[in-house]
Amino acid sequence: MPKLTLLFPRPLCILLLLALLTTNCTTKAPSFGERGYTEKGKASYYSDKLRGNKMANGDRYKPGKRTAAHKKLPFGTKVKVTNPQNGRSVKVRITDRGPFAPGRIIDLSKSAARKLDMEKSGVVPVQMEVVKEGRK
Repeated sequence: MPKLTLLFPRPLCILLLLALLTTNCTTKAPSFGERGYTEKGKASYYSDKLRGNKMANGDRYKPGKRTAAHKKLPFGTKVKVTNPQNGRSVKVRITDRGPFAPGRIIDLSKSAARKLDMEKSGVVPVQMEVVKEGRK
C-alpha cells in the first residue's frame, strides 16, 4: 500500500481546515444606518400646517414628497417603512429630525402616510429598514 504524503505539514493543514470551516459562519447584524439596519416602533405623520416650513436639512416640507424625519439617521438615507397591520410599505428619504414623542421612531410626510393607509389612525406600528445609506 502506498504511503500518503501531505503537501503541507500536519499542523498547517489543521489550521487551514479550521479557517475554512469558520469563515462566514457568523452573521453580523448591520450597524446603525447601514443597509439592512432595522427598527421597530411607531410612526406618525406631518400635519398639513407644516407645508413650506424648513426641515432640518434645509429643504422645505412638501406633503406630496415621500420624505421622513428620524432622530439620528443621516440625511439622504432611504428607508423602507412597513405597516405590519396591512402589509403596505413605502420608501422615503430622511430629510428632517424627529419625532420627539415617546415610542415613535419616524415621522412621515402625508404622501408616505397615505401609502401606508394610516391617515385616519395617525399613529401606527411600523418596521423601518435602511435600503440606501445617506451621507455621513
